[in-house]
Amino acid sequence: MYKIDNKKFGDFVAQLRKEKNFTQKELAERLFISDKTVSKWERGLSIPDVSLLIPIADVLGVTVTELLYGERLGSESRLGIEEIEDLVTCSMDLSRQERSVQRKRRKKWILVYIAAVFAVVLETALLMLNGFTELEDLYLVEGLMLTFGGWFCLFAKEILPKYYDENKVDYITDGFFRMHMPGIHFNNRNWPHILKAVRIWTLSAAVLWPLLSGGMRFLLGKEVWQVAQWIAAMAVSFSIFIPVCVMGKKYE
Repeated sequence: MYKIDNKKFGDFVAQLRKEKNFTQKELAERLFISDKTVSKWERGLSIPDVSLLIPIADVLGVTVTELLYGERLGSESRLGIEEIEDLVTCSMDLSRQERSVQRKRRKKWILVYIAAVFAVVLETALLMLNGFTELEDLYLVEGLMLTFGGWFCLFAKEILPKYYDENKVDYITDGFFRMHMPGIHFNNRNWPHILKAVRIWTLSAAVLWPLLSGGMRFLLGKEVWQVAQWIAAMAVSFSIFIPVCVMGKKYE
C-alpha cells in the first residue's frame, strides 16, 4: 500500500511554492492557515488535513494525485485501480491522522485543566487554614478564569467553520459561549494561537492568583488589601482579553 513520505511531500510543496514566488506566509494566507503550519509541512513534521488537499493543489498548480505522490506526473502516466485505491485510502488516513493529533492535544489540555483546578482547591484550602476567611476576590477571579479556561480547554473547537475564513467576523459563538471582540477578525490563521494563549493565560492566572492574593494580604495587611482587592481582582479578570487581542491581531 502506498504511504505518504512526509519529507518528500514537504520538499515538493516547498518547490512548488518557490516556483510560484510565494513566501510561506503568502501561501498560508491563500489557504487560510498559519505560516507555521506551512513550515511544518515543508520540514516534514506534519501533513495537511484531507480537506486541504484540493485547495493546496489548486493554489500550487498541480493535481491532488501529484501532491500525494510528491512529484509531477507526466501526461503519459496512467494510474492503475490499485494505485488509485491506495491514494484514496492514503488521503483518508491523512484525515484520521489529523483528528488523532487534535484528540491528543485536547486530552493534554484536559489534564492540564484538571491539574489547575486541583492546585486552586489546594491553595484555597491552605489560605483558609491560615486564617484567610474573606476570599470574595479569590472566588471572583477563580470563577471567571476557570470558567473561561474550562471552555477553551474542554469545549472550544480546534478549527473554525469556513465562514470565518471567508468573512470578517469579530465574534465567536458556540453553544452557550459568546465572545464579541470589535476590531478582531477571527479565522483559522489566528484561532490556534488565540486558543493556546487563552488556555495558558487563564490557567496561569487561576493558579497564581491565590498565591498573589494571600501574599498581598500578608504584606499590606487585611484593611489595606480589602480596599485594593476588588480593583486588583477586576484587573486580573479583564486581563483575559489581552491574549485574545494580541494573538488575534498578530496572526490575523
